[in-house]
Amino acid sequence: MDLAMVSEELAEIEGQIADIFRALSNGFQKLEKIKDVNRQSRQLEELTDKMRECKRLIKEFDREVKGTESRTDANTHKMLNEKKQSMIKELNSYVALKKQHQSNLENNKRVDLFDGPSEGFGEENVLLASSMTNQQLMDRGHQMMNDTDQAIDRAKKVVQDTVDVGTETAAALKAQTEQMSRIVNELDSIHFSIQKASKLVKEIGRQVATDKCIMALLFLIVIGVIAIIIVKLVNPNNKDIRDIPGLAPPAMNRRLLWATPNEIVRVDHLMIWQNYLPSQ
Repeated sequence: MDLAMVSEELAEIEGQIADIFRALSNGFQKLEKIKDVNRQSRQLEELTDKMRECKRLIKEFDREVKGTESRTDANTHKMLNEKKQSMIKELNSYVALKKQHQSNLENNKRVDLFDGPSEGFGEENVLLASSMTNQQLMDRGHQMMNDTDQAIDRAKKVVQDTVDVGTETAAALKAQTEQMSRIVNELDSIHFSIQKASKLVKEIGRQVATDKCIMALLFLIVIGVIAIIIVKLVNPNNKDIRDIPGLAPPAMNRRLLWATPNEIVRVDHLMIWQNYLPSQ
């Protein structure tokens, strides 16, 4: 039965799992042909990653099967579960094969580790212990001990170098962390300064707007006063326009400004005559 008829997601997941199974089969066949221990280890790591991905896809397949349980009949659901079990069984076979190769790889590494110091002494290893004198056996034992001590010293040096590198790395990380902290503090200070400057600019803007309003009002008042003065000068007999206190001249003076010389004389005489009249 084609899974695409049940769910496109299930069909896609099944295709991905099938691709991984083919890659695992080819990978293990290639692993058997590799003789180098390091290459075998890298190949096993790659195969392990593929098996992890396959396990994740099988779990996703199981979730999709449970999601489609309500939309499929019993036979289809049974077929999907059998498909899932076959996938799990095939994955477990590859896991067992991986463990077998991993065990063989560890054994090979152990043999290489113990056989390494004896390189260069192939001719001596051919000799049988029964044909060697006590002195030769002692010399051989001392030589092997010296080789072992040298190997231990090299291992200690590697460990010490690793510790030194780790210490330097930790110091560098600490310095970078402190630098990042300083940068964060400086950014906070800059942000606070920007906020303070923004508030100051807003206050200055409000003050400028207020000053502009006041100047506009004063300008309108001055224009109004000038307009009233001009109207009073042009039409002094207009009673509808009230005089501005402190700006308009007395009525008699305004008349004198527009009178003829004869009228000025009569006005002066009238003012003198009024001064002699008794007050009522």
